[in-house]
Amino acid sequence: MNHKNCELARKNFQSKIWQIIQKIGGAVDGWDFKQYFFTILFYRILSEEFADYMDKNYPLIDNYKDSQNNDITPEVRENAIIDKGFFIYPDQLFINVAKNIDSDYLTIRLSAIFSDIENTTIGRKSEKNFKNLFIDFHGANVHLGESEQGKRISIAKIIKGICEINVDSLNEYNIDLFGDAYEFLIAKYAGDARRFGGEFFTPQNVSKLIARLAMHNQTSVNKIYDPACGSGSLLLQAKKYFDQHIVEEGFFGQEINHTTYNLARMNMFLHNINYDKFNIQLGDTLIHPYFLDEKPFDVIVSNPPYSLKWIGSDDPTLINDDRFAPAGVLAPKSKADFAFVLHSLSFLSSKGRAVMVCFAGIFYRSGAEQKIRKYLVDNNYVETIISLPSNLFYGTDISVTILILAKNKTDTKIQFINASGEEFFKKETNNNVMLDEHIQNIIDIFDSKKNIANIAESIPYEKIVENDYNLSINSYVQAKDNREIIDITKLNAEVKTIVGKIEQLRKDIDGIITEIES
Repeated sequence: MNHKNCELARKNFQSKIWQIIQKIGGAVDGWDFKQYFFTILFYRILSEEFADYMDKNYPLIDNYKDSQNNDITPEVRENAIIDKGFFIYPDQLFINVAKNIDSDYLTIRLSAIFSDIENTTIGRKSEKNFKNLFIDFHGANVHLGESEQGKRISIAKIIKGICEINVDSLNEYNIDLFGDAYEFLIAKYAGDARRFGGEFFTPQNVSKLIARLAMHNQTSVNKIYDPACGSGSLLLQAKKYFDQHIVEEGFFGQEINHTTYNLARMNMFLHNINYDKFNIQLGDTLIHPYFLDEKPFDVIVSNPPYSLKWIGSDDPTLINDDRFAPAGVLAPKSKADFAFVLHSLSFLSSKGRAVMVCFAGIFYRSGAEQKIRKYLVDNNYVETIISLPSNLFYGTDISVTILILAKNKTDTKIQFINASGEEFFKKETNNNVMLDEHIQNIIDIFDSKKNIANIAESIPYEKIVENDYNLSINSYVQAKDNREIIDITKLNAEVKTIVGKIEQLRKDIDGIITEIES
């Protein structure tokens, strides 16, 4: 793959997004733009893939994209729904709607088409993956304009801009449409990233590292799960990495935010994951977990929200929950981090790994969090802890830590890796970035389990216990001292020489002054 051409295609894609934003001006407020852009982009890709499917499987229907004939036989429609999970008539395709963007009824027409697509899935196996999928597209939303005409004009500009995106070029270079667009928009609206993006989106380079760690040395897995899946970026990195291997039962995720929940489902379809190979659910993972009947999972990847408040001990039934009971204590109400950790551990199979992004504080704080660490260490569930470079995530410059859990360890040591140094990232204008060589470096260290001065140490269980179950990396890996090494003997000699010169200079000055006075 030509890297230069790939980057050019990516920049052209981002440029098109920015042009759309500029053309609609203030009609759509900042980050609200995403729900219209992503929905219409998804609609275009879904339409094109469905038309290609129809052309390939039903060649007697002459060029489905260009056809305006909706006279499709019930048998053809039924077979298509069985295969694809939904149905779109020719005149409902994106390309045909785009030909009439000047219609006064554009937004009404789009809303009707989206409803029709969802309705074709009712009573089908695909219904759960399409239900309310387009609910965030509100044709009457005031952000689109004060008048019906203003709303139509805004939507028409978005459609026209999306028409100009070269999707074939992006696919050729394996560019993640949603992922790249999401990162680009977050970067543009970085001032609000903590509010809208940081907790929902994991940068692609971090996602790649997490996916590779989770599936390291596994040639096949039963299924992949993310308990706080956001827009699905971690699941999709796992899918990308595992394309040449076997994922027997597909991809599972739960998300509490409705907008990102819909984006995650769209994202699955955009990455050619068929409706019967993924299951994304809406809800609070800690209080109302789905997939209790689906566990265990061989691969769990997650970037749950940091220091999230939750009900915790205010709900006395939670201490008896199978996920939390073994630790004997609940995560603090003000910090749910370890609740997500225990939840993931409960869902993990005996052969798999759970890889999670965590806030560093949970590894050294006292109280309930120390008791949970004790449970994890005493039962030998902690395989590796990795500190990452700072400023990898949009909207925050904090350093984060990766926690790797496993139930099939062959020894009782815990590996600590300090991957925060300059050899593990590239500094860019706004954020630090881990390149493929940085990721591979971490993978190699993780795989070898070798001790490397200032970078990696595998610590015996007994030493962890002696240290009161402190799992902070700084407690076990001595950071490299970059201060200049000073030769004291040489320094003293230099000081003595300087002092001698100063004394001689004083004598010379005194002599000059004496001569002047006389």
